[in-house]
Amino acid sequence: MTTLAATTPVSVRPLVHSATDYGTALLRVALGVMFLAHGALKVFVFTLPGTAAFFASVGFPGFMAYIVVPAEILAGLALIVGFRTRLVAALTVPILIGAASVHLGNGWLFSAPKGGWEYPLYLIVAAVAQSLLGAGAFSFDGARKESR
Repeated sequence: MTTLAATTPVSVRPLVHSATDYGTALLRVALGVMFLAHGALKVFVFTLPGTAAFFASVGFPGFMAYIVVPAEILAGLALIVGFRTRLVAALTVPILIGAASVHLGNGWLFSAPKGGWEYPLYLIVAAVAQSLLGAGAFSFDGARKESR
């Protein structure tokens, strides 16, 4: 005769997220995709040497391209998965300020010749908001918090 031993029930907390958590996650993923896309554009379309030449043409040291491009790609990936979201979002702000400075003399609208500063400013606000809000739903940050 076989005897079944009673097992201790495993306590699993249901994942319940608010609309704010979902909205925060949406912002995080959108910001991450934007960074990943812009970093990839600089690698695959403009190339790193081309990006370095552009940086030099607008007054930044050309070697900064070799720092900014990997930073954009890594920040994009980290934001998409929600890893160290507050820190990563905050660390992107100087990159975005640099991007905005390139467009300051071109007017407000990004549709202006050579692009205005409206879009880079919007991204600065989004990155600051993300650093204040945290990761939201579906993130490594959230998974780490729930396992504590």
